[in-house]
Amino acid sequence: MNRLPLLVTVFFLLAGLCFGVTPATRKRRHHVVPAVATRPTVVTHALASQPAASIRKTIRKTAVQTKPAVAAPVIAGGPWTEPTYADSTLGDNVDGDDLVVRRSAVEALGSFNGSVVVADPQSGRILTVVNQKLAFSSGFQPCSTIKVSVALAGLSEKAIQPATKFHLTGLGKMDLTYALAHSNNYYFATLGEKLGFEKVSYYAHLFGYGEKAGLGIPGEQPGHYPSAPPHNGGVGMLTSFGEEIQQTPLQLAALMSAVANGGTLYYLQYPRTQAEIQTFVPRVKRRLDIGPLIPVIKPGMRGAVEFGTAHRAREDGPIAGKTGTCSSNHTHLGWFGSFNDVGNRKLVVVVLLTGGRPAIGPLAAGIAGDVYRRLGEKNYFAATQPMTPDNLVASQICCGQ
Repeated sequence: MNRLPLLVTVFFLLAGLCFGVTPATRKRRHHVVPAVATRPTVVTHALASQPAASIRKTIRKTAVQTKPAVAAPVIAGGPWTEPTYADSTLGDNVDGDDLVVRRSAVEALGSFNGSVVVADPQSGRILTVVNQKLAFSSGFQPCSTIKVSVALAGLSEKAIQPATKFHLTGLGKMDLTYALAHSNNYYFATLGEKLGFEKVSYYAHLFGYGEKAGLGIPGEQPGHYPSAPPHNGGVGMLTSFGEEIQQTPLQLAALMSAVANGGTLYYLQYPRTQAEIQTFVPRVKRRLDIGPLIPVIKPGMRGAVEFGTAHRAREDGPIAGKTGTCSSNHTHLGWFGSFNDVGNRKLVVVVLLTGGRPAIGPLAAGIAGDVYRRLGEKNYFAATQPMTPDNLVASQICCGQ
């Protein structure tokens, strides 16, 4: 009888007893990992001191979710008094708006809580205002956008020349173009102290601060300009941050229009009906003697877009502008006042953002740049015909209404 198969069988049975895998081991090896354990998780440093079981529970609770983000609500008594995100078109009256411009402005602003004002600098005609309740309000601290007014004041008073450089401790020598492009606070605080509060205030009032920018615009407020320098920081805080000034988006749009058109400060007008559009007549508030100074400040405003604080606004066509970022009354503020420097149609675009930390000047510049880009894609700046009632449409609803 051939006993070889029997011996082989006995050998493998003995090997299994000595080296085999126990049922418990097999169970561990083939255990299926729950799907939740494969998801990315967020673990904070505070977990290190917790028991292992507690850590596992915490990890499961803090697994990264795939649901879309929702803006946090504003809680009374919390750190911020203004929401960062909102529907900024609520309550707007769009009668008489240029609907091509309005759609571009609404889409560029998106869900941010803010305002966009677009105007024709050659006439003072407002083409659209997104978030009119904010634009016509009592105003907000201008932050660094005040530096345009201060630069014009310094040049007018010959406190600085185009080539004047201030020696700033730790920063070396700096000229006006660099200071505007990079929004240097030390430069403008030094210039403000050199000018003094009275001269700074004289030019600020001349450029429209402390008075209504518009003519016959219901609900518009005049903002505020202080009668004395700030208690903390003096005139330097006013000329670098706009401390204690309340600026409206319309006031910044009027000043930017004057810089864009060579020195005419127009009353901003907002025609609403076909009759108002057809009979529209520009109204001059003041002729400013700043024509020779504009070529001096424009390189700094262009530089802000090309390589400075407003680089997010950079588009194919030249844009000049000034950013502003600061916080006031527990609200972050982001400003950008601008105008396009070429094309058959000149526009002024002003953006104001309010709310939490995303509300900064560079982001406002990016939104303004998006307005110019969207209009450029529609060949808006290549058009040669004047703005007529055909494209300043009355009584038509657009864009979020």
